[in-house]
Amino acid sequence: MAVRLFETKHHASAYLKYRVAPVELVNRIVSFMEKKTPNRFDLAVDVGCGSGQGTIPLAPHFTKVVGIDVSPAQLEMALANGSPPNVSYRECPAEDLPFASGEVDLVTAMTAAHWFDRERFLLEADRVLRPGGCLALLSYTLDMELEYAGVSNNTLNDICKEFYAALLPFRDPYIGTSSLKIYSDMFDSCSYPDKEWNDCLRVKWILPLSGYLGMVETFSTFQNLVKKDPAEAERLSNDIMNKLMAAMKVSSPDAEVTVVVKYFYWLARKL
Repeated sequence: MAVRLFETKHHASAYLKYRVAPVELVNRIVSFMEKKTPNRFDLAVDVGCGSGQGTIPLAPHFTKVVGIDVSPAQLEMALANGSPPNVSYRECPAEDLPFASGEVDLVTAMTAAHWFDRERFLLEADRVLRPGGCLALLSYTLDMELEYAGVSNNTLNDICKEFYAALLPFRDPYIGTSSLKIYSDMFDSCSYPDKEWNDCLRVKWILPLSGYLGMVETFSTFQNLVKKDPAEAERLSNDIMNKLMAAMKVSSPDAEVTVVVKYFYWLARKL
């Protein structure tokens, strides 16, 4: 792994609590695969699986699913969360997968590939994929939006933008200013002719307001702020929460809000 993050037990616990399973994206991956190979698939590998939010939704579609991560704390959370019997986890780097050449039907990385040694990972994914196998990489932009009945979306999202702007200086230099460009460059470097790029899939979740704040707090930018100035991180989080609650005219952070996440992803089939 080029960069190792999200490895403390506290952060792994928050990751499990606040990150949301990308079921819609898993369905799109499987639909892409079924266009050319409509039978049940044998082995899926979820690289950088974290606490397993994206790993478990793969289980109904594959005989066996293996989540891969370098963090023992994340894998401990994944195991504690419970999994279907065909899901297991392995500790290893993304660039050295413990599978034979041509053994894997799907290699996917969900909101993780930007942290890998990208060139080595793509070579390793190509090695383990069978002919006809799929490589699927996805992530989302930080500019999540909020919707709440009776309140202008602009009002809420101006507060969200204030939050994101405060975190921008703490973005890890390895991913630069745009993770979308990282994935676009990886897509361009993939030699498989049967591939597709998708700029934006808007996915909506109903979450408590505290769940939205908790999700943002799991991001590397917020965690970098915590490391530098924990008091400022707490002040910023409380300030944003108070502003959102005031705009929504609610008295509890448990009030439910619609969170709009903008995913981008690409899919490619090995010939």
